[in-house]
Amino acid sequence: MAKDHYFDITAKLDMMELKNGIIMAQKELQNRFDFKGILAEIELNEKAKTLTLSSSSESKIDALKDILISKLIKRGIAGKSLEEVKTEGISGGNTKVIYRVVDTIDKEEAKEIVKAIKALKIKVTPSIQGDEVRVSGKKIDDLQAVIAEVKTLELKAPLVFGNFK
Repeated sequence: MAKDHYFDITAKLDMMELKNGIIMAQKELQNRFDFKGILAEIELNEKAKTLTLSSSSESKIDALKDILISKLIKRGIAGKSLEEVKTEGISGGNTKVIYRVVDTIDKEEAKEIVKAIKALKIKVTPSIQGDEVRVSGKKIDDLQAVIAEVKTLELKAPLVFGNFK
């Protein structure tokens, strides 16, 4: 008798890799000539799951973000893991941008994923379980087709496909 196979779709983020990427970006900042003598900070608040970039101008903030994103990508963390929350001016004419670390799939995106899977008309069963979507089916090929389809969706959360059994 064929047993059911399944996999989970989540947006889990490896916080250790995120911290390592931030440390590497901070090291690069110390060596960059264009950041000598000016405010350039990257701070992570783990409890609130926010990341704050502070610098002297909008262009420097953009450069900071580019450095950070490149370091995160090298560590296997998608650039869309950071969602901009707000930009504000701080003392001395400096600018601060706060990003939210996206590490869960919200209810609307989970429903969108399930809807897309059902539209494929493949014999698989998607189910929402908290902040993850479990897809089960008899054939591994069907599950792989679902993964390929879900990867094409335009979602805010960086998806991780795991627990494939």
